[in-house]
Amino acid sequence: MNTTSIYVVHNSRMAPKNAQSSADTAYAHLKEAILDGELLGGTMVSEGSIADRLSMSRTPIREAFLRLQAEGWMRLYPKRGALVVEVHPHELEDILEARVVVESAAVRRFERSEVSLAQLRSDLLEQIALQRSTHATGDLGAFTAADAAFHWLIVKAGGNALLADFFATLRERQQRMTARSLWRRDDIAATVIAEHERLTDLIAMGDADAFAAALDTHVRGTHRQLLSPQSR
Repeated sequence: MNTTSIYVVHNSRMAPKNAQSSADTAYAHLKEAILDGELLGGTMVSEGSIADRLSMSRTPIREAFLRLQAEGWMRLYPKRGALVVEVHPHELEDILEARVVVESAAVRRFERSEVSLAQLRSDLLEQIALQRSTHATGDLGAFTAADAAFHWLIVKAGGNALLADFFATLRERQQRMTARSLWRRDDIAATVIAEHERLTDLIAMGDADAFAAALDTHVRGTHRQLLSPQSR
């Protein structure tokens, strides 16, 4: 447990929005920090420290903590604070396997669907361009959001509503995993961009088998560090 980690709220996250309750605002800030990798698994945060930084009382912070615990992102310890739950290696393996199955199935459906591969390619390249620009500026949160959007576009284009709904439930966990894997690893980010370009080319070529193989290599390579025994 990393009890010495200190979470510092960025200035851009300081002012609550009038349209939100204080609890909703605290929840949104903390959730974003977890997904973006700013608040790493194993970090302990206190109600008081977050309340001070967001200029709130402790009550809405406590409500936000409870909500995040219910969703599985935090674990509360009375009189100590909230611990950010780490990604379990078994959960990681399950998520990666599910991603490959769902995305590969979506691409195989392209042959018998009315999806415009030209439009899909354009949309995917737009996300790749966004990843390239956010990588250049060091905006990890925006990079991981674009990464999640890239893969979501593929699944959505497959036209299977049930698979799309299931994939959507994994999206936040995927974003968090990507942020953790790319933390201070510029080499991995550059590889992700190159592999996304390759996946886009394979979709345009209509090679579903090659896409499935490349996707499996892509997701496992991106998260190799989290899958390794040393990271467990």
